[in-house]
Amino acid sequence: MKIVSVVGARPQFVKLAPVHRASVAAGVEHVIVHTGQHYDPMLSDVFFDDLGIAAPDVHLGVGSGSHGVQTGAMLAALDAVFDAQRPDWVLVYGDTNSTVAAALSAVKMHLPVAHLEAGLRSFNRRMPEEHNRVLTDHAADLLLAPTEVAVGHLASEGLAERTVLVGDVMTDVLFEVRDAVAGRLSPLVAELGLESGGHYVATIHRAENTDDPARLAEVTGALAALDKPVVLLAHPRVVAKAASHGISLTQGSLIAHAPLAYPDLIASTLASAGVVTDSGGLQKEAFLLGVPATTVRTETEWVETVALGWNVLANTAEEITAAVARARPAATDAAPYGDGNAAQRVIKVLEQHSR
Repeated sequence: MKIVSVVGARPQFVKLAPVHRASVAAGVEHVIVHTGQHYDPMLSDVFFDDLGIAAPDVHLGVGSGSHGVQTGAMLAALDAVFDAQRPDWVLVYGDTNSTVAAALSAVKMHLPVAHLEAGLRSFNRRMPEEHNRVLTDHAADLLLAPTEVAVGHLASEGLAERTVLVGDVMTDVLFEVRDAVAGRLSPLVAELGLESGGHYVATIHRAENTDDPARLAEVTGALAALDKPVVLLAHPRVVAKAASHGISLTQGSLIAHAPLAYPDLIASTLASAGVVTDSGGLQKEAFLLGVPATTVRTETEWVETVALGWNVLANTAEEITAAVARARPAATDAAPYGDGNAAQRVIKVLEQHSR
């Protein structure tokens, strides 16, 4: 069996790592295509190194642009890649422009498409990620769902026959990295002279929180006013937006810092008092690490983290302050995201459904 994985952004590289290892272990030919959607080395190349993933077999180098321009450039480049590879499966990950472009290209070429992390829904139609995941789910031949909630969403959309519950592959790699960094000093503690457990880690990158100057000022102002230092791991796009808005990302309690390699991010999260984020990945990683999360959004795809008390949705400055200051959640042994063996199930399911 031959699988072509198409990835382009940091969360997808994390999901790719256990799938690549499971492919190698099963003797499956696994071709990695990097669209270049994230092109900063700290958000791209370093993840391949730190997660032990083979270098991409194909790098499209698409780079930045509007959603239409970026997605169109990927479509134009992927047709030739798929025609040359002719895989048994095109495997797409998550909810980025790389996801929907690869799915559409493959479907048009009558190649089987499997969507990993299928069935997640925010029900916010303004989010480009929501467009991407819904379109991909309805185009794909096989839907690899991470949770029972995701399975339910797919069933309600008439997609039950294409759906298989495999668990969350991000849980696989998180557990592995968590064990590898156990006892390691957080790089933020070492570099910035912070106290372990005496600071917060933040990531803010979504357009709804960064594109409007007033909104970015509200969010950064809330972080700057928190009771402990807040290290903002700022994506290059956010740095550029803040500069164009005339907003300082280092003010009050807020300290701007470059993004971290994934193992360093996990070590830093473990050493923090909590995370404040609008990232889908980090809110779930915090839950799995037993670290309280505050999500700066009005909804989340990972509803289990909220139901179990480890994640609070906060939109206004007042809500962010209150959520971060809340009492530590009650401990839980619930495991809604699986047992850490999802990638092995993914490969087994693809082999069973290969035609």
